[in-house]
Amino acid sequence: MIDVFIPQRFNSVFYAFFILCVAGCGSGGEPIPELAQVTGVVTMDGAPLEGAKVIFEPQQATDKARRRASSATTESDGSYTLEYNSDASGATPGTHKVMILKMPDNPEDAGIQLVPAKYNDKTELTAEVEVGNNTFNFDLKSK
Repeated sequence: MIDVFIPQRFNSVFYAFFILCVAGCGSGGEPIPELAQVTGVVTMDGAPLEGAKVIFEPQQATDKARRRASSATTESDGSYTLEYNSDASGATPGTHKVMILKMPDNPEDAGIQLVPAKYNDKTELTAEVEVGNNTFNFDLKSK
């Protein structure tokens, strides 16, 4: 086995990129499963967290379509609405692991994660998405 050193700050970027690639960008002709609407607000230390990526990854999926993650980018007020793909909004009902990532706006700081690992790489966040409308607010702590 070969040991490869990868700086911690690049793990978040790679993981987020991987999840989004698995999630896909379009419908690709796949059938869209039953979806539930998911909205909410993300704050950090009580202030809205703008421009953060919110990813809901299903944990109990049995088929490929149901394993697709849903994602959103937070608005200036921290609000988000999950998208399943470019044609449908929402997330599949069931238990989801939730990851929240935020990168700096400055290109010189590329690869630095502004949200603690317990909310992304080592997330402790989960959500139980139910049929219908769901609201999940996340108040993250920077320390």
